[in-house]
Amino acid sequence: MLNSFIPPSFGEKIDGLLWPLRLNELCFVEPNLPMRGRLAGLSVEQLFENKIADRAMASACLAGLWLYHDFFDESHSISQEISTIEGSYWHAILHRREPDYVNAKYWFRRVGDHTIGSDLTRVAKELAQGTSDPASQLLLTQSSWDSFRFVDFCEAAATGRASGAMLCRQIQQREWWGLFGYCFQRACSPGRPR
Repeated sequence: MLNSFIPPSFGEKIDGLLWPLRLNELCFVEPNLPMRGRLAGLSVEQLFENKIADRAMASACLAGLWLYHDFFDESHSISQEISTIEGSYWHAILHRREPDYVNAKYWFRRVGDHTIGSDLTRVAKELAQGTSDPASQLLLTQSSWDSFRFVDFCEAAATGRASGAMLCRQIQQREWWGLFGYCFQRACSPGRPR
């Protein structure tokens, strides 16, 4: 089940790369091979139709698209070259899913508190309502987004030490869309405050 989330639109070209809606696993899976050809020849200029206000943010979107379709190596090679908080964020998500939880936390330390955290806190609380797993109960009590706690929850769910894998996947999905939307807006709009 993909929950009731309805993603925003990013225009015909990008939307065509995002459908059907995916609910990614918490760990490495085989990539979505039918998308390789569509992504492989795609530059940021093509993706944004030469209307780029912030190249690093446009590159971050491309890293996110590769990750969305489970191409870890391609996403990694892009995100590690982006010297921004958002490059570190994509890098952290990738390592959390790899799974390399220690490395994910290293990159989340570099991210710090990100703007999308307030939305993630709210969404995690909404999604965790009615769950009984002790790990998910921690999501109900947090007043701000805690990336490290979420890494721990994903690890516990992925290794079977806690239930809640579906909840983690749903939160991860919303995290992806939130970060992608943040990067997309800044890639398109010059001078947006960070």
